[in-house]
Amino acid sequence: MKNQKITTYQMAVTAVMAAVLCVLGPLTVPIGAIPISLANFVICLTAWLLGPKFGTLSVVIYLAIGLIGVPVFSGYGAGLAIAKLAGPTGGYLVGYLLLAFIGGLFIEKSNGQPVVSAVGLVLGDAACYVLGTAWFVFQMQCDLGYALAVCVYPFIVLDLAKIVVSCIVGALLRKRL
Repeated sequence: MKNQKITTYQMAVTAVMAAVLCVLGPLTVPIGAIPISLANFVICLTAWLLGPKFGTLSVVIYLAIGLIGVPVFSGYGAGLAIAKLAGPTGGYLVGYLLLAFIGGLFIEKSNGQPVVSAVGLVLGDAACYVLGTAWFVFQMQCDLGYALAVCVYPFIVLDLAKIVVSCIVGALLRKRL
């Protein structure tokens, strides 16, 4: 087994991206059961800057901060007590881990090739949708059609736009850093 050292860059950017997620994650536009958030945009940038391992770690830190009660989730919600992670939208929060990992993996393996990276981020976002929607259906005891109408369809175009912007900004930041 190789002795792999964590670089100062990896530690610093992991912490910075977790902090950025904590600052921008709560800022939302409520449009129904699931609000519009900048969190998935930040996670896409995190995947660009850190790859799958440290990008996912950054999201784990964000989730842990919210779990202990710091109001970092949408609408400044936090902790299990106010039904964020254990509530109907908790699956989307956990799905952020899939977005970071899958997107980061495609970005890393393609060396930041824009089309391949965008495909990876779309697949990661789709995995987040699947996990989040399944959890929503389970928690709300509703049918899949309703969950898709409330939790997925209103967000697809905006999430694709966030992915496109993150690919442009992420590629530029990746070159600079």
